[in-house]
Amino acid sequence: MTSTFTDSTDTADNAAGGTGTVRMGVFVPTTKAQWSEHTGPGEAVSFGVRAERTGFDSLWVTDSLLTPRLEALTVLAALAAVTERVTLGTGALLPALRTPVQAAQTIASVDLLSRGRLVLGVGAGFPGRFGRPVYAMAGTPWPNRFQRLDETVALWRRLWTGEGPVSFHGEVLHFDDIVPATRAFRPGGPPVWLGGATPAALARAGRGYDGWLPYPPDPADYGAGLAAIRAAAGEAGRGDAPFTPALFVNTLITDAADGGRAALDAYAWANYGRPVEEMEKIQANAAGTPEAVVEQLGRYVGQGARHLVIRIAAPDIPAQLGQLDRLVALRPALNALLAGRT
Repeated sequence: MTSTFTDSTDTADNAAGGTGTVRMGVFVPTTKAQWSEHTGPGEAVSFGVRAERTGFDSLWVTDSLLTPRLEALTVLAALAAVTERVTLGTGALLPALRTPVQAAQTIASVDLLSRGRLVLGVGAGFPGRFGRPVYAMAGTPWPNRFQRLDETVALWRRLWTGEGPVSFHGEVLHFDDIVPATRAFRPGGPPVWLGGATPAALARAGRGYDGWLPYPPDPADYGAGLAAIRAAAGEAGRGDAPFTPALFVNTLITDAADGGRAALDAYAWANYGRPVEEMEKIQANAAGTPEAVVEQLGRYVGQGARHLVIRIAAPDIPAQLGQLDRLVALRPALNALLAGRT
């Protein structure tokens, strides 16, 4: 069974996309490393307002305990009050950093404040520096983390829609008689997208999630992963369920002779403490002239990506603001590429 995979972010408030167009989102600058004496935390909200006016379809925030940053759902609540049409998303939220019931209430609150514009990209973390130490800081056990993630999402959906007390008994989570919770704006709650591209993650995305937000460095791997998700969705009887194929990609438009290589390297060191040669083995990147970036992003569009979630690979807020107009200007060319393939 082949999935139609219609875009699950097309709501009454934000119906600018679908399978026939490429949508574009951008991360707002929420980490301390991007601020300066002239640009502080409040600029993250101003940046989001500017990005909406520029024409972006969605605004995104990251989530971690490792580096000083604004808390993800707090930022989205602030953006909900000052934006009107853009989707507001997490890329990716780590549910393990929060207690499941409290997180369900916070998420439902943001969904209500935004009138149904929230999307949750979620993940279980990674081995190494971004895995066990983060779980330890949150007081969450590292074993069974994928089962914990799936059960947390299932519990959230019950709480967002359930009438009366809710009981939940999984392999990891156990709750009895949770009092009626805050219900989300939309029936069923906000769409939940899964990150990750392992075979197990692809199967889980197809069986139980509303979208996919990976960052594979090879576009062919994106296409293969999406095919695996479609197969899993069909086997689970979800072949016609709304689903958004998205892409997390570090992007920079530049006329530099090296195609932005030095800028990407500086960005990798600032954010991960590693050179670009290491990071490009695990993350998608697109840099260079507008034509070069269209060609690079177009490879993913050709493999099925329909919502490009862009993290601007520039060091500070002024530099990122300078990229907004140039990035949105790429959309007609990307849609032309898509039209040529359909």
